[in-house]
Amino acid sequence: MELKLIEEQTLFLKNLETQGKSFNTVKNYKADLNCFNEFLANKQKNLKIKSFTLTQVNEYSHYLNEKYGSPNSIRRRVQALRLFFDFLILKGVFPENPLKKMAVSPKVLDVPRPTPFIQITKFYQHLQKDLKHAETPLAKCVASRNIILFHLIYGAGLKVSDLASLPFPSILKEKDGHRVLVQHPKRDPYSIPLPKLFSRDFKVYKELYFEQMKTDSVEFDTLLFNSNPYRMISGALSPRGTELLFEDWRKKLKIEITAKSLRQSCIFKWINLKIPDTTIKEWLGVAPNYTLELYTDVLIKKPMDYVFSEMEAVHDS
Repeated sequence: MELKLIEEQTLFLKNLETQGKSFNTVKNYKADLNCFNEFLANKQKNLKIKSFTLTQVNEYSHYLNEKYGSPNSIRRRVQALRLFFDFLILKGVFPENPLKKMAVSPKVLDVPRPTPFIQITKFYQHLQKDLKHAETPLAKCVASRNIILFHLIYGAGLKVSDLASLPFPSILKEKDGHRVLVQHPKRDPYSIPLPKLFSRDFKVYKELYFEQMKTDSVEFDTLLFNSNPYRMISGALSPRGTELLFEDWRKKLKIEITAKSLRQSCIFKWINLKIPDTTIKEWLGVAPNYTLELYTDVLIKKPMDYVFSEMEAVHDS
């Protein structure tokens, strides 16, 4: 029986969604599987297979090496296809995983490319001005939400996947400020201290957030929200929604900033503040064997290029 790849891949991607994988993760898997589909279409002119032999595995390996210069790009596409074949085996529609015969180069860690601190201050001041000049209650609430988003990434080093479904009660009040509680299904919860300026901005956001929910007759338990120009639509801000926000800010402010680069700036900030490596790893939610050497190496080479601090001294006059 020939295997119809597109139909099976669609089921595989839907299965990822039901597992709670983010929009971006599923999109990336789809792109990686499309690479395999292109290979098959060029090789045999159809997307139906009865088997995938060692010869074809080696040919696909050569195809990836020719098409992509980055070992990480190749590794990701092989891993996506390996997981897809594991899915087929579990369904009982394929006998074995042919990708286990394919050697994969070790992961290469990318050199950090943080947003420079001068651009971060410009960005934060822009967010404050948006709030100051917002003309409607909803616009004020959205602008205030964006400031909280900034603090959660640059202040606490959260990833967009962490932010997507963060509950409002995850913000914990302490004697001297706030912390954010991060909970993952496969590891113990942990909390990260937020900068002092967060408390001031969060007080504003909390008032605007609950007042706007009342106005729009909606009720969410997530910290962030999605809206159109007229009303709140839903709780949570998807990873894709966050990326689109950063795309707009990049174009408007003409600065190189993404959620990832802002998070990397946070890591440099923590290193500059002499936070112990073990604590930084805990706050990042990574394994103890995760290394910060890439950050410390570039910091040693060009220390003045990687000076980051908290936002306490940055105010919109």
